[in-house]
Amino acid sequence: MRIGNFRRWLSDERENPHRPPTNPQANRPRRSPVGPCYDPRMSVKDVLIIGAGPAGLATAISAKQRGLDYLVLEKGVLVNSIYGFPSNMVFFTTPELLEIGGVPFVSPFEKPTRLEALRYYRRIVDTFDLAIEFDRTVTSMTRDAGDEDAPFTLETLSERGERSAYRARAVVVAIGYYDHPNLLGVPGETLPHVSHYYKDAHSAYRKRVIVVGGKNSAAEVSLDLYRGGAKVTLVHRRAQLASSIKYWVKPDIENRIAEGTIAARFETDVVEIRPDAVVVKPIAGGPVEALPADAVFLMTGYHPDWEFLTAAGVSLDPHTRVPVYDPGTYETNVPNLFVAGGVVAGRDTAPIFIENGRFHGEAIVGVVSARLARQPVER
Repeated sequence: MRIGNFRRWLSDERENPHRPPTNPQANRPRRSPVGPCYDPRMSVKDVLIIGAGPAGLATAISAKQRGLDYLVLEKGVLVNSIYGFPSNMVFFTTPELLEIGGVPFVSPFEKPTRLEALRYYRRIVDTFDLAIEFDRTVTSMTRDAGDEDAPFTLETLSERGERSAYRARAVVVAIGYYDHPNLLGVPGETLPHVSHYYKDAHSAYRKRVIVVGGKNSAAEVSLDLYRGGAKVTLVHRRAQLASSIKYWVKPDIENRIAEGTIAARFETDVVEIRPDAVVVKPIAGGPVEALPADAVFLMTGYHPDWEFLTAAGVSLDPHTRVPVYDPGTYETNVPNLFVAGGVVAGRDTAPIFIENGRFHGEAIVGVVSARLARQPVER
């Protein structure tokens, strides 16, 4: 998948096939009913970075190079989203477009694999000895009312129930959009055999599988399942597959549909998912049909965690859901609260991917550094 791969693979209107390794409700800031659980004497960091994906790591590198006191808080594992991608995923991009910190991404292939990317970002952390705390889900983010210069207080909760608190002059939200799939909103969407993410075809061998979507990820998942021995039916609400599908994938999926080895229902909506079937109906009208299904993959794309942003005080455009931020500094309407990487995207996630999101942190750290040079940090 070319980066392009994030433009097409992660931003498809109603698609995308990856399994998130952690709870998609995580990282939503909530106010503690008993107030912040921090010692007011605790040190105040220059900047806290939420998220250890490529954008968060690039921000951490810039912060360290400028001598800032920083820390990265990550709710899951390193590059959590990439870790959750399909096991055998290949990026549709050249390795240098995934590089951060000036460290070369060396690969024997023109298109690096998921495993190579995981190895590369581990090397990044080791090379720069980045300060990261894993298993830290941010549960609240507060600041003294009426004081724009007051430090932020972030409270976190680990999977083992451990609570921690951190304070910082500035916060960078770099949580991406991978954990929040676009839902169909139909009955049965939460049944155990239904998923908005895809790992591999082995578990679907000789099963009847419904794939919903008509862009790149739906096409790739359908083909992978078919070649893995599944009986696949593709359901798409439009009249034809998207033109944005990769140039070598599109004829492949179209030929499989034409020969009947992959069944297809175009201009068709899903109206219900049952334990043994997916109920569909033609958009133009017609009889309802129950398609037998042992597994269902809803390739419906993703969106940023808008609840997290609004709970932190960030304003969102009512139509695009893009956060209000300065395009030169990435500072939101909340002073000293910045956004970086995919979380900058609204409903249309296509414009933001590793290739450009990796540069957000440098601009942010430049602003934070300049402000701290004029204002000493409380200790």
